[in-house]
Amino acid sequence: MKHAEGYVNHEIEHGIATIEFFHPSSNSLPAAILADLAKTINDVGIDSRVKVIVLRSAGDRAFCAGASFDELMAVRNVEEGTKFFSGFANVINAMRKCHKLIIGRVQGKAVGGAVGVIAAADYAIATEDSSVKLSELAVGIGPFVVGPAVERKIGLAGYSQLAIDATEWRSAEWAKRHGLYSEIHKTILDVDDSVNSLADRLAHSSPDAMAQLKKVFWAGTEHWDILLADRSAISGRLVLSDFTRNAITAFKAKTAKPS
Repeated sequence: MKHAEGYVNHEIEHGIATIEFFHPSSNSLPAAILADLAKTINDVGIDSRVKVIVLRSAGDRAFCAGASFDELMAVRNVEEGTKFFSGFANVINAMRKCHKLIIGRVQGKAVGGAVGVIAAADYAIATEDSSVKLSELAVGIGPFVVGPAVERKIGLAGYSQLAIDATEWRSAEWAKRHGLYSEIHKTILDVDDSVNSLADRLAHSSPDAMAQLKKVFWAGTEHWDILLADRSAISGRLVLSDFTRNAITAFKAKTAKPS
């Protein structure tokens, strides 16, 4: 599924579905990309040819810059804001409900909603420069929608560190120590070798056993359809604040300056 800017593609080979998303702004996630990502995960998840899923972004730099600031600035009311943040909720819930194990392939920095996507993967493999940051509080929002996925994966202490200290990067080693990453490797080639090896092993494992494992891993999250919808409404209201508008404007002006 291609857009004027960016795409979500997938291919299936030897029981392995590889889903790749791309956006020219450091693989940020506008609403159209989020919607296609959720739909693709749902569709692939019920495809009988698929035994395991690899989720990745394109390129060799940033994994994902999180929410699209341009779309956030375009929000004019609570309904529009809630709808935008529901895009992240839909992706996380699609990953949660998918009967197939999902391997996250991470090749660089992840910000905001991207950290939630990584946390929703069942097993994440990253490069040593794949640092993470939950930047939402710095622009007056808070990581409400992705928070449950991040907290589930790294615990309340780790989640609160990321959420409160919203301007500081945490290293890939920090992320691995807290359980966000299952493995970290020096190069992208090493990451891909590990991803491909694990995906191949899982493609030859029992589909029923893996589906049952997935249920065990996600036990206690059955209420997330409602929870994440409620969290989307909180963010949808906060994004309209003067604080958030001014913070995003200042950030965009800073990043637009020539180095």
